[in-house]
Amino acid sequence: MKLSHRRQFLHVAAGAAALPVVSRFAWAQAYPSRPVRFIEGFGAGSAPDIVARLIAQSLSERLGQSFVIENRSGGSGSIATEAVVRASPDGYTLLLITAASAINATMLKLNFNFIRDIAPVASICRVPLVMEVHPSVPTKTVAEFIAYAKANPGKVNMASAGTGSLPHMAGEMFKMMAGLDLFHVPYRGAQVFPALLAGDAQIYFVPFSHRLNTLGPANYAPWP
Repeated sequence: MKLSHRRQFLHVAAGAAALPVVSRFAWAQAYPSRPVRFIEGFGAGSAPDIVARLIAQSLSERLGQSFVIENRSGGSGSIATEAVVRASPDGYTLLLITAASAINATMLKLNFNFIRDIAPVASICRVPLVMEVHPSVPTKTVAEFIAYAKANPGKVNMASAGTGSLPHMAGEMFKMMAGLDLFHVPYRGAQVFPALLAGDAQIYFVPFSHRLNTLGPANYAPWP
């Protein structure tokens, strides 16, 4: 290839490469031009719902468009995820995901491929888990609870927000590491909290953001 032709080719190639960048920049400047759906999968009043509403309010104020929260509870968030997967991939349907999404992708037979069909945009927060024990259990520390549970195999009810949920997986890991026999009782979303307060379940591994929104007695001590 002659030098003049090579230079001409490079100019054309550079111009072609720049076109997507320019178009993306222009699109970003105009976005959003209409209300954006922001879907979360754990129901109104849940911790993910509160986080989604705080983020939506901030985005609405900064971008001058409405970010409308939609609650699609059920399936540990998989119903909400599928709704987003089926939506047009135009940036106007967002999904608030949690660790449950990764658990679902591993444990459940889904109608979509989470890794392939959902594109990450931003990390919002990280949430530790807290071990909650009902006051009817005569323990004050994790070590005391482990001793009590070993002395009463199968008699301590471990609540979760549904089979395969993050609290369930955390509880199963705790059982495995401590060598315990706890009876798993799954509840639907926020229904777990009345059960805990009533003493129908004695232990629950709750994301700390949930704990901030619940009132009631709980014994907690860090597990070394």
